[in-house]
Amino acid sequence: MNLKSIDINSYNSAYFIGVGGIGMSALARYFVSLGWKVAGFDKTETPLTKDLENEGVEIHFEDNTSFIPSSCLDPSSTLVVYTPAISNTNKELQFYKASDFTLLKRSELLGVLTQSSKGLCVAGTHGKTTTSTLLAYVLNESQLKCNAFLGGISSNFNSNLVTSANSDFTVIEADEFDRSFLQLSPYASIITSTDSDHLDIYGDADVMLEGFQKYADLIDEEGFLILKKGLQINSKANTITYAVEDEAADYSVFNIRFEDEKFVFDVKCKSQLWQKIEFGLPGIHNAENAVACIAFCLELGLTENEIRSAFKSFKGVRRRFEYLFTSKENVFIDDYAHHPTEIKALLDSVKLLYPNRKITLIFQPHLFSRTRDFMEDFANELSRVDELLLLPIYPAREEPIEGITSEALLSKIKCLKKGVFDFDKVLSELKNNEEGTIILTVGAGSVDKLRNPIKEMLELNIKEEF
Repeated sequence: MNLKSIDINSYNSAYFIGVGGIGMSALARYFVSLGWKVAGFDKTETPLTKDLENEGVEIHFEDNTSFIPSSCLDPSSTLVVYTPAISNTNKELQFYKASDFTLLKRSELLGVLTQSSKGLCVAGTHGKTTTSTLLAYVLNESQLKCNAFLGGISSNFNSNLVTSANSDFTVIEADEFDRSFLQLSPYASIITSTDSDHLDIYGDADVMLEGFQKYADLIDEEGFLILKKGLQINSKANTITYAVEDEAADYSVFNIRFEDEKFVFDVKCKSQLWQKIEFGLPGIHNAENAVACIAFCLELGLTENEIRSAFKSFKGVRRRFEYLFTSKENVFIDDYAHHPTEIKALLDSVKLLYPNRKITLIFQPHLFSRTRDFMEDFANELSRVDELLLLPIYPAREEPIEGITSEALLSKIKCLKKGVFDFDKVLSELKNNEEGTIILTVGAGSVDKLRNPIKEMLELNIKEEF
């Protein structure tokens, strides 16, 4: 299919197969904002699908073509969008494929929507959601503004969609899964990392790196690339490097600290030094994401004052180092980390912020293949905590792999207090936690279902003390 030949304006309804996905829901919201009739299917009802329904999206949760609304049955007026996470055996997908409908993957639709704007993309196996959300927020606070399709719910926007009728820029999270980012036409991009991941798709690390290189080759030669120093990526566009505590990088963050109860750091911006930049989202990895955005925004023409002002009020992304509860006795943080490198960054930041505090981590491994491919790395990082509550592996799109279980992972982990627990046993285990504990819920699957129960338990403990 020639994507350039698709005229989006010729349609007035959209049907999403897998509408509850974070990337899919942003696109659904976009078409609602245009006044289209929007409907879709997903396997499970979630808070996000409930929000979509409240915003006008008609959703059902059974794979049954009879539930498709009549407004989405005309090939001449209905655009069908699906996610690669949906099985080819899905009855609704089969129905639309067998009929004369225009079907696009989510990434293909993003490519079409951004053909008429300057795509500001953020790619990388880690950090792209926070970085793209920060970039969108800073631009939206400036005179440039932007449109944005985000991979998480921004706490500032309370959405994963940002729209601006008068901006030429569109911020996009460039997803490497299923090589989706190769559908995009970036004017400029950040690449945060190229660590091995999604080896069920790529096969090995070298092939994955080739995928990132192909993505970098798509960047407009008139644009630019903000590249984490040390990554083996080349681009014909102007390339600017960034790092943490590295004088050799074009931009580098230094002296990361808490000062007057605020998270601050200094940044070397080529030949200049910006001191005491206040940032609303703590963590070493978040300071690294921030310096990438500083470089990007300066290249677009923003001023130091515009960037500093937006950084102060940035609230982050849901499930990215998200504080859910704080008291003198306990701190509860929820994080999406699902790769050993991400868990390392999370624990490094927690230990920096809360030295000598006990850490209890509740982790749900995501995918059998990822657990198999990085078993030793997961074990090394999870061994750094004081207590580990390991949940069964979240399968997502996969079938079980023989011998790859949470119990197998647990056997390699060296922390003294550890175990595999079902969801309904976690709270009773946490009740035995001593004062001063940092509690972390971590993972990309359904571990977020524990957010509210743990928060309510901690709040109840506070009330009982009084």
